[in-house]
Amino acid sequence: MWVVKLGGSLCSDALLPQWLELLTQLGGGRIALVCGGGTLADEVRALQARWTVDDLAAHNMAVLAMVQNGYLLHGLAPQLQRVAREADIAPVLRRGGVALWMPLERLRDQADATTNWSVTGDSMALALAQRLNAERLVMVKSCAIDPQRSLEQLVADEVLDAAFARLARRAGLPIDLLCRDQVEVLRSLLLTGQRHGHVVSTEPNVGQLADSGY
Repeated sequence: MWVVKLGGSLCSDALLPQWLELLTQLGGGRIALVCGGGTLADEVRALQARWTVDDLAAHNMAVLAMVQNGYLLHGLAPQLQRVAREADIAPVLRRGGVALWMPLERLRDQADATTNWSVTGDSMALALAQRLNAERLVMVKSCAIDPQRSLEQLVADEVLDAAFARLARRAGLPIDLLCRDQVEVLRSLLLTGQRHGHVVSTEPNVGQLADSGY
């Protein structure tokens, strides 16, 4: 089983239908799909700055932004099967479907270490992959990535969130980072299982790459 995280910025990208077509064609029985919050999460940041609400409120708003974009993906590709509980992902995959995670379980009544902007949709996708014992995590984002940039440089560039870097060091699974126009690279990954070149690793079978924002 693989976890694929589509950056929320792809929700307004003309290439989005191609990604969804590929995932529904080749992802049945093997893909749990996570969508970021994109511009909706950006609006949460702006509203938090305007009204100075706390991080707990902003976290819940950003999680709901991810859920809203999940509904968009489902509207474009009804073959995707929405799941609100992690426990429902495996049954969907066993039936040959593609599970679209709607992370309502990540809403919180009390603040904790995850309810702040250091933990974005990418860290959530990584944590999900770890909890599900996924074979691989694939991150798809809109910006170009220089494979020569170190993890620390990617953090400084705000390509990665701080929590993802820490989690990825002990992830224990391959992590591939793809750009918006690399649909065919993911097709090759799904067909061959070979790792993509744009992976930063500090330990065997461990990578650290993600995009910023929920």
